Amino acid sequence: MVQVEALEALRATARNGGGEKAHARQAAQGKWSARQRIDYLLDNPDEAIEIGLLAGHELYEEACPAGGVVVKVGKVQGIPCVIVANDATVKAGAWFPITAKKNLRAQEIAMQNRLPILYLVDSAGVYLPMQDEVFPDKEHFGRIFRNNAVMSAMGIPQYAAIMGPCVAGGAYLPIMSDEAIIVEKTGSVFLAGPYLVKAAIGEETDTETLGGARTHSQISGVTDYQARNDQEALDILKRLVAQTQRRSSFRWERQPARPPRIPPEKIPELLPPDPTRPYDMYAIIEALIDEGSFTEYKTGYGKTIITGYARIEGWPVGIVANQRTVVKSARGEMQFGGVIYSDSADKATRFILNCNQKQIPIVFLQDVTGFMVGTRAEHGGIIKDGAKMVNAVANSVVPKYTVVVGNSYGAGNYAMCGRAYDPRLMVAWPTARIAVMGGTQAAQTLLQTYKRGQKLAPEEEQALLKEIQSRYERQMNPLYAAARLWIDELILPHETRKYLSLMIEAAEWGYEPQPFPVGVIQT
Repeated sequence: MVQVEALEALRATARNGGGEKAHARQAAQGKWSARQRIDYLLDNPDEAIEIGLLAGHELYEEACPAGGVVVKVGKVQGIPCVIVANDATVKAGAWFPITAKKNLRAQEIAMQNRLPILYLVDSAGVYLPMQDEVFPDKEHFGRIFRNNAVMSAMGIPQYAAIMGPCVAGGAYLPIMSDEAIIVEKTGSVFLAGPYLVKAAIGEETDTETLGGARTHSQISGVTDYQARNDQEALDILKRLVAQTQRRSSFRWERQPARPPRIPPEKIPELLPPDPTRPYDMYAIIEALIDEGSFTEYKTGYGKTIITGYARIEGWPVGIVANQRTVVKSARGEMQFGGVIYSDSADKATRFILNCNQKQIPIVFLQDVTGFMVGTRAEHGGIIKDGAKMVNAVANSVVPKYTVVVGNSYGAGNYAMCGRAYDPRLMVAWPTARIAVMGGTQAAQTLLQTYKRGQKLAPEEEQALLKEIQSRYERQMNPLYAAARLWIDELILPHETRKYLSLMIEAAEWGYEPQPFPVGVIQT
């Protein structure tokens, strides 16, 4: 488990980007920091949420705080927007592999919710020592410009403010946006800088003449607005966003929000320090939803999954949650929660179909060790029932949101809407553990593989087991997942309602109800 104090310290380091000296150099150039720019744009910075703050954590030999780019979702002029700002204090805003992945995730959020996306560009381009991991593949740098074109065809507004250098392939991002602003003296756009122009064609020029604000606003016509400084550029951007028209007439029936029956700040007290111990997920649900709003579906059936309708900050949601207590099945035997049995999968499938019929967003609360195994489960058709649940999650057309509360193992991760199943938001708590199976089981399995064909003394076997388990435990840590953007953010439990509420509101901005591929199947 990640300790709260340690998480807060990591967050502070990530927010500080390249450090105080780098911020001072940027200020000396008359430039605001990436976070100052975003906060100025937002109606209320405290209401916005951040995506990928811990991206890049301990990922490379070179430090890459927050992946070198700040991404937030929040309201600008009353309109939910995705904001992407290069952090020029981190290697001059250069693009590491995780920077590209984070930018692509920001665009995905904009496309999923049809939100306006605002680019605050200030980047030296691809981080050349790692160009082979940034440039050529499908989900690399070029995918960003492809997404620019796709979003334009979808009618999703894209606005760019060029507030620093914008070089080579990176020049396409702001210019493929709907409208582009450029800041005098600090903003520049060109396919090749002065040194490369000299080397390529022998022409001598300077940055301003080649691609500065005057050149592109008054000569080439590449940019649409010229600003004297960062503040004026952001003021223009605000006015452009204010002109944006809502594309969807759809509204969920939102009721006045009520605080949860259990204060969210008490959630850590509800979770056991030992992740293998049971606890009651009903209490967690009551700490997340509006008081008195829960209507449980199939209460006495499939008890290792809880399903029901509720409200979060007034928004209607369906809840699908793993139950970790010891429960009694319809057939009378005792079952330990966290495992998905056939009856639980059947119940969850039916409930997901119902939510799709009613156009209700679904929130998945993951603490799952996988599907039940063994002769009895196989004879009962666990594979078939699990496949139906995965099918329902995969084909679901309503917005989906995933919170990793505890374990997220194996096929259970998939059935409970893991990253591969396109949740519009996936966050984890410090208690989360994400892996193909538990650490002890994995270590024992790997040990048997390593031992094959050789004899080990008992002390050698224990040392090897400890080494394997230590490595596996590190990979299960939610920090490991956050650094690689397997999750959108590692958050504290009491922040969950804020994240879910804002993202449901964002979904409403461009949501168009769609027919579900299948009806409510009677299985």
